[in-house]
Amino acid sequence: MSSNSTMAKSSQQQPESSRTRRCARRLPLVGTLAAGGVLLLAGPAFAHVSVQPEGAAAKGSFATVNFKVPNERDDASTVKLEVTLPTDHPLASVMPQPVPGWKVSITKAKLPKPVEMEGEKITEAPSKITWTAEDKGVGPGQFQQFPLSVGQLPKDADQVVFKALQTYDDKQVVRWIEPTKEGAPEPENPAPVLKLTAAEADGHGAAADGTNEAKDGGNADATDASGSDTTARVLGAIGIVVGIIGVGFGVFAGRRRSV
Repeated sequence: MSSNSTMAKSSQQQPESSRTRRCARRLPLVGTLAAGGVLLLAGPAFAHVSVQPEGAAAKGSFATVNFKVPNERDDASTVKLEVTLPTDHPLASVMPQPVPGWKVSITKAKLPKPVEMEGEKITEAPSKITWTAEDKGVGPGQFQQFPLSVGQLPKDADQVVFKALQTYDDKQVVRWIEPTKEGAPEPENPAPVLKLTAAEADGHGAAADGTNEAKDGGNADATDASGSDTTARVLGAIGIVVGIIGVGFGVFAGRRRSV
């Protein structure tokens, strides 16, 4: 083979080898970015304080709801939750379910205008409920649900908005109080919103029976919580696997260059 032919073949191989090395160097970065992107997508599924179930509470009914509080910090625990109850649609009946390791207190306030409920005139109603940790609270990577029986839900509204304050053991307070406007991006710290469905024909709504309400509500909330957390874990695992594959390609390419 002539020297000119050998040089031509070498010049063709060099660009190919250069492109291979550049591709190998980029693979770990691509894998890492992909993993980070998946984890970022997984985060918002459980990032803020919310009230559940959404869309399962009927107008004019008594219902059991759960305030779900995830810990967003990796260096502090949540030790207090304060939920402000609406005054435009006062909830005359508010009963918390005991939560192990937490004490609860209810603050009442005079209503600007008396309301009538089941033939009785109500002049004051609960305005705030506070849960305070008696031990370590909600640790990093954990969440806690706070069940509450409330009623009557308003008959002339499509939702009930609660405002919540989440306090950490380092005294930081996160204020979940921003309203969510239809058609607009979700705010950074949205207030928990309970969506309401149409009332049943009997006027009491789907959750009128207290016993069934608590049982069914608990099952629905457990299913919702499990579904959200499982989705987040699966997406996170996919991201980690993609990152590992990218790193593996980088190491393999490095070994080939050294040979």
